[in-house]
Amino acid sequence: MPIDEYQCAACGHQLETIQNFSDAPLVDCPCCKSPELKKLLSVPGFRLKGGAWYETDFKTGAKKNLASGDSAPVCAGGACAAAE
Repeated sequence: MPIDEYQCAACGHQLETIQNFSDAPLVDCPCCKSPELKKLLSVPGFRLKGGAWYETDFKTGAKKNLASGDSAPVCAGGACAAAE
């Protein structure tokens, strides 16, 4: 099930909820009780891990085993370390 994000237009409160696609959108804000909740359009954040087809079939070379190396990102010239 997808995680839907909402924001109240009246008080600015944000919340996340798990809903079926067939469920009606929420309307009432749990904080101010105003019927001003609006569904936000957001990108789901997830990472597929493991040794299954999605991990190995579409990657080549050093990128093929990313799930086992979660400790630090690989960056050329140490550029990522400077950004942290």
